[in-house]
Amino acid sequence: RASVTSRYEMLYRSTTAQEEAALAAATAREADAALHPLQDATLGSLTMYVVSETSSLLPQGINVYVGKHRSALVRAVGSLAALQARLREVTQVMSFTASSIAAALSDRVPDGQLSPDARRYLKSSLGYEITFSLLNPDPKSHTVDWDIEGAVNRYVKPVLDKLSLVANFSVDSQILYYAVLGVTPRYDKESSSFLLSAHSLPHVINPVEARLGSSAASLYPVLNFLLYVPERSHSPLYIQDKDGAPVSTNAFHSPRWGGIMVYNVEAPASPQASLPLHVDVDMAQVMEVFLAQLRLLFGLSREEVPPKFLLDSPGNEGLADWELDHLLWAHTVENVATVSTTLTSLAQLLDKIGNIVIKDDVASEVYRAVASVQSAVAKLSLGHLQSAFQASKEAVTSSERAFFDPSLLHLLYFPDDQKFAIYIPLFLPMAVPILLSLAKIVRETRQRKKEPTKMD
Repeated sequence: RASVTSRYEMLYRSTTAQEEAALAAATAREADAALHPLQDATLGSLTMYVVSETSSLLPQGINVYVGKHRSALVRAVGSLAALQARLREVTQVMSFTASSIAAALSDRVPDGQLSPDARRYLKSSLGYEITFSLLNPDPKSHTVDWDIEGAVNRYVKPVLDKLSLVANFSVDSQILYYAVLGVTPRYDKESSSFLLSAHSLPHVINPVEARLGSSAASLYPVLNFLLYVPERSHSPLYIQDKDGAPVSTNAFHSPRWGGIMVYNVEAPASPQASLPLHVDVDMAQVMEVFLAQLRLLFGLSREEVPPKFLLDSPGNEGLADWELDHLLWAHTVENVATVSTTLTSLAQLLDKIGNIVIKDDVASEVYRAVASVQSAVAKLSLGHLQSAFQASKEAVTSSERAFFDPSLLHLLYFPDDQKFAIYIPLFLPMAVPILLSLAKIVRETRQRKKEPTKMD
């Protein structure tokens, strides 16, 4: 029932001499790199530079360039009102909006108010585990070699280093032999290949997931990225979309779970080639797909970009600075909602169990959670994004400790009716002779009162 509103504090100023020199660069990317050391590095802040209409800094037909840091270049086209509208549009792209709030609170918002993709984002967590798995269903035909350690250090580590502000990450890998998809692909005579249609993709995950075994002992959500090398009898294998067209990446992702990529092996030139064939996986091609799927899972899609907008590629870091701010906003709001739900459930539980005893350490965790979430809301309203996010994480930790405290857990499963069911079989054999004796004493007492007493 609570409402979330967003507001912006906008300040206007003239450019400095250093910024003018940086804006004299040949390209927008060079200007963005030169402007980065001169900007306000505060999380959640944006700097927009308005350049003249005739400036050659922006490409032809582009009015807004969004860099990889926390700045944007805006071409001054039209009236002042049009410029203000464009600045608001840039803010909507680079900052937190009402749709972003709805996506962050997707589990608490009615279905009709959300876009179809809003529920595919990962829920906020203190940590995530990433597992890269190589599936080789036909090791007799293929010996697959993948340099997963080098690929993680080169492509994944820069992204996770930047995401370390959001959560803790751990990465592991495994190779599974004789692991099949569980769905028989359809053979296409025209292309002499095998096809997996879009409606059969949901049936692929369950048989494979039973072999992964990574989520059973994990405290945090597990993101699975699978590289599947088809067996010789089903090679080459291609994935089709809903319209029947081949998917360019030959991969698909599952919301809040991960992604699967099919990696086809070229057939040997001669039929007499000795088996198994040695296959070296192109890790650059594979990691490009997996990192794109990782961005989708964290809700960092760039599909909806206004016209005449140019968004710079984040490069090896995987996400821009303003996208990191967006992620921190979303997780902070979700953490506040999670703490509210946890404490409300705890209060309802304590109301139902009348004889429950709250220890001092449980009470202190509840007080600490309430104080932290109030601090997070206050700092969010002031625009202090990093401190608000840290306070929301502390609130989540304290509320979870209070809710799952062992002194409360054992009382959850012993309500009064179960206590009677447990103790009655113990006391009933003892109670029967006692009750019979009491009944006999009562009868004898009544008989004595009825008998007349003799008087001498």
